[in-house]
Amino acid sequence: MDKKENRTVAKELVWYVSYGSNLLEERFLCYICGGQPKGASRTYNGCVDKSLPKDKKGLIINHELYFAKEAKVWHNGGVAFIHREKDLSSKTFGRMYLITKDQFLDVVMQENALSERPDIDFKAIQKEKNGVLTNANWYNTICYLGEYEGAPIYTFTHHKLISPKVQPHPSYLSTIIAGIKETFKLSESEIHAYLSSKGYFKELY
Repeated sequence: MDKKENRTVAKELVWYVSYGSNLLEERFLCYICGGQPKGASRTYNGCVDKSLPKDKKGLIINHELYFAKEAKVWHNGGVAFIHREKDLSSKTFGRMYLITKDQFLDVVMQENALSERPDIDFKAIQKEKNGVLTNANWYNTICYLGEYEGAPIYTFTHHKLISPKVQPHPSYLSTIIAGIKETFKLSESEIHAYLSSKGYFKELY
């Protein structure tokens, strides 16, 4: 059985894609193993299954990035969202982690501060490319981004564009910068150019 087939059998593995603070692996593993991320004010319970991701990989997402809301966990600064609609002219740095479907449900639950796992119809989302969760708040839309090595790729965002856009707190922004460095091995000047191109950053530090 080849690698591609292995990823579709028994364990129902999926790729979860982050484009915000979970670009930094150390930060994302707080969702898996539990703990308090550096720079954040919240401690996470982690997943029921605390097995580490089976793989990780950088990904360019063709959905536009923006920052909105005021997140208490990040000192009331804005947090990352993407437009729900695909836009081939938009390039957002992402990182995907190969985890089980149950772990993905636990990540969605923690990201939305839900008391139980959401009921997600993955087949419908694959068909329609996205689907709205009725019991979620900020990250209430699951987006299907295709497949890689036989496993489906999912991320989440808000179902509509949020206004106004809000500058992220330095602790949140520095976590994203560290995650981009870790994932794509870019220089600080390259990351500065990327974030500045999004239109929200006069100064990054």
